[in-house]
Amino acid sequence: MKPEVPAVKRSRRGSGAVTLHDVARLAGVAPITASRALNTPSQVSADVLKKVTDAVSRVGYVRNHLAGGLASTRSRLVAAVVPTIKGPVFLQTIQSLTVALAAHGYQLMLGQSGYVDSREDALLEAIIGRRPDGIVLTGIMRSAQGRKRLLAAGIPVVETWDLTPTPLDMLVGFSHAAVGTAVVDFFRGKGRRHLATVGGDDERSARRIHAFEAAAAAAGLPKVISVVVPAPTTLRSGRQALAQLQAMGQPIDAVFCSSDLLALGVMTEARARGIGVSDPLAVMGFGDLEFSADLEPALTTVRIDGDAIGRQAARFIIDRAEGLPVGPSVVDVGFTIVERASA
Repeated sequence: MKPEVPAVKRSRRGSGAVTLHDVARLAGVAPITASRALNTPSQVSADVLKKVTDAVSRVGYVRNHLAGGLASTRSRLVAAVVPTIKGPVFLQTIQSLTVALAAHGYQLMLGQSGYVDSREDALLEAIIGRRPDGIVLTGIMRSAQGRKRLLAAGIPVVETWDLTPTPLDMLVGFSHAAVGTAVVDFFRGKGRRHLATVGGDDERSARRIHAFEAAAAAAGLPKVISVVVPAPTTLRSGRQALAQLQAMGQPIDAVFCSSDLLALGVMTEARARGIGVSDPLAVMGFGDLEFSADLEPALTTVRIDGDAIGRQAARFIIDRAEGLPVGPSVVDVGFTIVERASA
């Protein structure tokens, strides 16, 4: 029978974190031997090195790169991971998080994981090794190894921009599936029946679109036609997507886009083709970026309160780091469909 992985408590920062002693115990060697295996592997036998590295893999241990005397002291540093800063949709959350943390003496360290061939696991290992007081993640889709490392570290974690009944630790976000369903209801209320979607190839966009397609089918509407483009999405990919939709030769009277930039591209291409926006083609975006209200026609979109997400994530981290009660560990900020002239 294999030894059990040490349990990890989540009550406050650093409490219950998997330590070098846990690794040594699991490997059946002394802590000093485990330390040598990790720091100067040439000083131990191949058999010992394998035992230690196997134990590290099993429990998700990441070495603390800070001096031992600093490991028990708060770093006043919080790490946030976003897919990209190229697109503006997450910037409001990052700005709000930065301001709220700074007001309590914490600094933010920002990392980009990417969408395709995600660097998230390597980024998380580097972050955990520096023992921040908290980690803020975008979304909930963690790899098995990433989840193991986060749980083993004992560092407060806040997942954002998503919703799940089984968060790693704390969560503040909204339901992407509920967004997709609500947009179909909105279009139906406007008498639209021939629906299309233009979405990025990231997982959160896919869930909105799948829910959109399911809601349309349940309402007895014609099959939704969809175009998927690479994330992060751009104005150009929106233009190209509408061109693809038009080439399919099927009637379309409403398009739901996974970002406001995509929607702007769709509107731009519609103008270039002499297609009226709103009549006959309704367009809806996602994100309610600053330019959306100033377009002509103004863009109907799904507004997410990124500011509230950032503030709540900061509150979670600060309370946990300072040993204060957190209260409900999952907060649903919801969303709002902002109706404007484009739909």
